[in-house]
Amino acid sequence: MSTNLTVLTLIAALGITSACSSTRYRDAGETETVNVDWGSTDLQTFSEKMATSLMSAQQLNYLERPGKSDDKRIIAYMGGIRNETREHVNTTAVSDAIRTQLLQSGKFRFVVDPHGQGEISEQVRFQQESGKVNPATAIQFGRQLGAEVVVYGSLRDIRKTKGRSLESAGSKLEDVYFQFVLNAANVETGEIIWSDLGEIRKTQRTGLFGAR
Repeated sequence: MSTNLTVLTLIAALGITSACSSTRYRDAGETETVNVDWGSTDLQTFSEKMATSLMSAQQLNYLERPGKSDDKRIIAYMGGIRNETREHVNTTAVSDAIRTQLLQSGKFRFVVDPHGQGEISEQVRFQQESGKVNPATAIQFGRQLGAEVVVYGSLRDIRKTKGRSLESAGSKLEDVYFQFVLNAANVETGEIIWSDLGEIRKTQRTGLFGAR
């Protein structure tokens, strides 16, 4: 009888806890410390550091090439960022954040990625083949800008865990180190003309009654 009473009490407690749960908006720029895994703060930290470094790099102020007219801004292509960590990390979100900040700075021009190329090709074919667009205003293939610089990089991690022991008073320690390397290469020469590295290290100690 007492066992049944205990079970009912636990169910009631869980029900009360569930009924008290809530969802609210928070500042997207607030430091996120739920655990040591890759998170929003890591993405923001790396993207802001790399965008700032790229914008201040003297070798990326301009490139002189025939056909650029008076606009000497770098024409760049945002390449991929390899995920070499043991996590599933959406590195496209990192590259998108970096490209957005660079475009908003007004110092760079970007050509589209494969997804954008597909959208452009579909639209040009519509203008050329549908018969619904005035031929005098229809866009032609073969007039896109050529990228002068490709930006690409890699994300790596080193993880270490120290298990619970009498020495650690029953707590578990997790240590994660993230390394992010970004490069910019001259498309014509294949030369890496800029590179930078960012590092983040996070630790989490989990006691018998939760993380702290």
